[in-house]
Amino acid sequence: MRLKEILRTATQAWSPAAHHPTYLALGTSAQQLDASFNTTSALEIFEMDFADPSLEMKLSGSITTTHRFHSLIWVNFGLGVGGSAGRLVGGSDNGTVTVYRPEGIMASLEDAIVGESNKHTGPVRALDYNPFQVIITNVAISITPLSGVTGTPLEDVSVVAWNRQVQHIMASASPSGKAVVWDLRKNEPIIKISDHSNRMHCSGMLWHPEVATQLVLASEDDRLPVIQMWDLRFATSPLKVLESHTRGILSISWSQADPELLLSSAKDNRILCWNPMTGEVIYELPTANQWCFDVQWCPRNPALLSAASFDGHISVYSVMGGSLSAQQLASVDKVPQSPTQPTIIPPLKKPPKWVRRPVGARFAFGGKLITFENSKPPQQPSTQQLPGQVFVSQVTTETEFLQRSRELQVALETGSFTSFCQAKIRSADSESEQDVWRFLMVNFEDEARVKFLRLLGFSRDELERKVNNSIFLNHNFELKSQHMVTQQNVSSAFNPSPNDLPFSVDTDGLITQALLVGNFEGAVDLCLSDGRFAEAILLAISGGEELLKRTQQRYLAKQRNSVSKLISSVVTQNWRDIVHSCELENWKEALAALLTYAHPEEFAQLCDMLGMRLEAGGSEKQRLQACLCYICSGNIEKLVGCWNQHRDCTSPLALEDLVEKVMILQKSIERLRSEEVAVKSAILADKLTHYASLLASQGSLATAMSYLPASSDQRVIQILRDRLFHAQGERAQGPQPPCPYPKAQTRAAAPDHTPAAVTQNPQRPRGHHVPKQVVPHSPSCTGAQEGWNDPPAVRGGPRKKKLPENYTPPAPITAPVMSFSGEPAVPQEHVQVPPGAPQEPSVQLLQHLPTERVEQKDIPAEHQVLKHTFDSLVQRCQLAAGDPQTKRKLDDASKRLHHLYDKLREQALSPSILSGLHEISHCIGSRSYQRGLEVHTQVVTSSNFSEISAFMPILKVLMTIGNKLGV
Repeated sequence: MRLKEILRTATQAWSPAAHHPTYLALGTSAQQLDASFNTTSALEIFEMDFADPSLEMKLSGSITTTHRFHSLIWVNFGLGVGGSAGRLVGGSDNGTVTVYRPEGIMASLEDAIVGESNKHTGPVRALDYNPFQVIITNVAISITPLSGVTGTPLEDVSVVAWNRQVQHIMASASPSGKAVVWDLRKNEPIIKISDHSNRMHCSGMLWHPEVATQLVLASEDDRLPVIQMWDLRFATSPLKVLESHTRGILSISWSQADPELLLSSAKDNRILCWNPMTGEVIYELPTANQWCFDVQWCPRNPALLSAASFDGHISVYSVMGGSLSAQQLASVDKVPQSPTQPTIIPPLKKPPKWVRRPVGARFAFGGKLITFENSKPPQQPSTQQLPGQVFVSQVTTETEFLQRSRELQVALETGSFTSFCQAKIRSADSESEQDVWRFLMVNFEDEARVKFLRLLGFSRDELERKVNNSIFLNHNFELKSQHMVTQQNVSSAFNPSPNDLPFSVDTDGLITQALLVGNFEGAVDLCLSDGRFAEAILLAISGGEELLKRTQQRYLAKQRNSVSKLISSVVTQNWRDIVHSCELENWKEALAALLTYAHPEEFAQLCDMLGMRLEAGGSEKQRLQACLCYICSGNIEKLVGCWNQHRDCTSPLALEDLVEKVMILQKSIERLRSEEVAVKSAILADKLTHYASLLASQGSLATAMSYLPASSDQRVIQILRDRLFHAQGERAQGPQPPCPYPKAQTRAAAPDHTPAAVTQNPQRPRGHHVPKQVVPHSPSCTGAQEGWNDPPAVRGGPRKKKLPENYTPPAPITAPVMSFSGEPAVPQEHVQVPPGAPQEPSVQLLQHLPTERVEQKDIPAEHQVLKHTFDSLVQRCQLAAGDPQTKRKLDDASKRLHHLYDKLREQALSPSILSGLHEISHCIGSRSYQRGLEVHTQVVTSSNFSEISAFMPILKVLMTIGNKLGV
């Protein structure tokens, strides 16, 4: 686009690249007149102020000259020395070569002229200077001709040019089209170039900016308006001919900043920019409808060029494009004008060299580092673009994080959770961290509640030993006391009194009378009022459940010692009071009571309540204790929230700590339930998304994908999932690592291993419940462990000694025994259960409980063919498969196809996806697996991955196996 313009009929020269600011020198052009027939001449210097949006040029200085100019160059001789701006050299129509000081012109000094030479007898049409040393001037006194050149041609010289790479090589050309290359060391021409058509009237000649043996010649002849590119190594004919102008070429200019940019102006009113390596026109300037007799690139700003036209306009253009206003468009004939909106001028078709980076690096998704190197252009023109070298490398910055993530992934895939926890215990740097991992490890062992009690410091075996010792001591003391009493009352023992049953009006007498008439309630009241609590409890048992309950309440209300609160909770099964009122320092005792007595349906809630009290305490120690409570209850959401409050989880290793605990806790719950657990936690989703992003940044794409929630509507998660899918390419189509993150989005209840547990599969349609199951436990079965919610009192298992048939256990530790072991349980009819003690339903009762059934939607009739085709392919492959790996893939395919069937039932797929699935089904039916894979690729690339990620990858695996097996 055009940036600056001035009305002048002049030759032009840009200031050297090292000079700042940028100037443009204009000398009145010879052999041309303007409309006013003005015959004066001047040399002017204009500053290029591009901060000014107007087209005007700022005049910095001028001098009047006695002659006009055919040629003008600005050389960098002495640039910067003593404020020097270099030298301006002009060739006039009378044969004079004059050297000027630009700073003298701009300061209007009388000594602006350095010197002159009148050696030429004709007009000086061409000037050039040696870029290695200025030969045309003898310092600052006089101009001397180049000596030693012999064989000077007799015809006119229209162009001269110094080689840009070799300082002793120069070339000249004549209008007849002949070009001569001179070697100044030999003082003779070394090669002559001429066109065999004899129509090559040379108007311009330029050396290649970088290749020493190449040059271009421009033809002014309208019969041959071409630019020829020659290589002196193959000088019999031009290497390339640039043909696009329709009339003779007047001027050419080769960019020193980019050898792939060559300007030309011609008598067809066009200014073209070529790529001489390919011969392609890559840009055409929007110029006025006039001939341009001179075009030049700006040395300092390679995007700028100037053009001098015969209509008296000097214009400065940019090849980088831009927008032109209506006012700027007024004088440009070739650009369509719009009075309302500016016209956008496009830039070059390809970035120029000064914009292109020679080398570059950028980080890409997945921890990839992309680096490149641009190869140097060939010294010989070629139509083929040399390929650049691009290097893709994996950058790993978090090696410890990545190693720990791999160890976690191995544990999740192999199921070696106990070994993983043991390793974490050994490497823990604090006792509290060890406690967390010990609690997590217990979940994968038998008798979890008993071992939780041991971790809290309550060992049943140790307590039994202490109790036995105490009973033994007390028994010996009682024997001694009874022996002494017997000796003292031996005589009265054999002479019983007739009044053994007292009927007096004192308390004993009233109690006796109440019992004789069956008034248990009155007898109990008398005992309680007399402080005889043991007799009151014994009598209340005989008086019925209601009387016993009231008696217990009255007894407990009168007790105020340290153990009475616990006894009250044990008898009444009211553990909420313990949880709400216990001192936080006694949290271990409270949790131990819950582990021993709490019913399964209340256990998780009570543990959460205790954990929330500890968490509200505020200290880091109490929050860690709360985490232990949440581990016992299996509340992943609470564990994540509490851990996130007192630990900074933003760093990769801290986040890895949290994810390890969450995944191990989740797997323990899934192991006890034999199904995936459902979690709804915004904090957990955010942490796992961050975790997946970190894994992706370290190159673990497949593992990162497995941690993303599969059914999230969050835009961030969907974008990350799509990027992971496409970053893996073909690898994403195959089997993925097992997803450690629960796919459902409902809260995970506490793990419950009671036979009556009713669970709901989050992947099934809403309302469909899994029937209740009874899972027997055997010592050889590792899949069913004793659950957290089973109190030790209700567990079966080996006993140390056989109990007598008339044994009555103390209340309320013992409840009806449910046998899950190989040993026969204690016959229930021989176990006397105190009223109010917790009781569990029997296995036989649970087996007869009705199961809840909800009708499942049918797949629409038009899509049932999909299920039939895909299931049939799985069955055929399973029959033909021989290796275990293929069989595992087919088992996985059979399970993951249910995701597709569920979406078909819910009518949740778009028409385009359904159409693709039916076409895939048709291809499978006709055994056209390759065509089916092509359709699969089309569906995947044109669809939202979050809509198809659950089933499309396995379809590709299935078709690949089918094609391999030929079924």
